[in-house]
Amino acid sequence: MSEAVKDLVEVAQRLGGYGYFPATSGNLSIRESGETLHMRVSVSGIDKTRLTEGDLLLVDEHLQSTEQAARKPSAEAIVHVKLYQKSDAMCILHVHTLSNNLITLRYDARGSIPLSGNELLKALGHWEEDARVNVPLVENYSDLTKLATAVAAAYDPAVPGVLVKQHGIYVLGRSVAEALRHLEAFEFLFSLTLQRAALTPLATAE
Repeated sequence: MSEAVKDLVEVAQRLGGYGYFPATSGNLSIRESGETLHMRVSVSGIDKTRLTEGDLLLVDEHLQSTEQAARKPSAEAIVHVKLYQKSDAMCILHVHTLSNNLITLRYDARGSIPLSGNELLKALGHWEEDARVNVPLVENYSDLTKLATAVAAAYDPAVPGVLVKQHGIYVLGRSVAEALRHLEAFEFLFSLTLQRAALTPLATAE
C-alpha cells in the first residue's frame, strides 16, 4: 500500500476521534495515480473509526474491482467518482456532523453557506483581506446517481467542498493532508457561523 493510503487510514482514525463517523456513516477515498480513474474507497457498512488498509477497496470509474470480490464499495462511491472526474483532487473525505447538518437547515432557502471574516478561510486557500466564500448546498437525493451528478455540478474549484442538505459534506484535496485541512477548516467555520448567529440577538439587545 502507498503512503497516501496509510495516511488516509490515520486520518480516518483521527476523524473518528472527533465523532465525525456516527453509526458507521461517512466514506473516504484516495485516487490512484495514472491516466485512467482508479481509487481506493472505504467499503460499505464498516466502522470508519476502525478503518484498516484492507478496508479500502480498489475500484475503477465503474466501481468494478477485482479485489476482495465479496466486499462492496461504499454506496456513495459514485459521488467520489463524479468529483474526481470534475477536479484535480487526489483525496475525498465525507463526514456527517452536527454542525454541517444544522447549518444546512439555517441556509436551506439560500442554496449556499456564506463564510467570511475569519482567519481560517486561509486554510481553504483564500488569503485576501475581505475573503468570502459560498459553500454549495445541494438536495439530499435518495437516488445516488442523481446525488452524485448534483454534487459534481455544484462543485466550485475555488471552494473545496460541497454540502448535502441534512446529510453531510464532501471535501476535496490534492493530498490527504490538504483534504484534512480543508475539512477541519470547514467544520470550525460552520460551528463559528452557527454560534455567531445564536449570539446576534443578544448583541442587538445590548
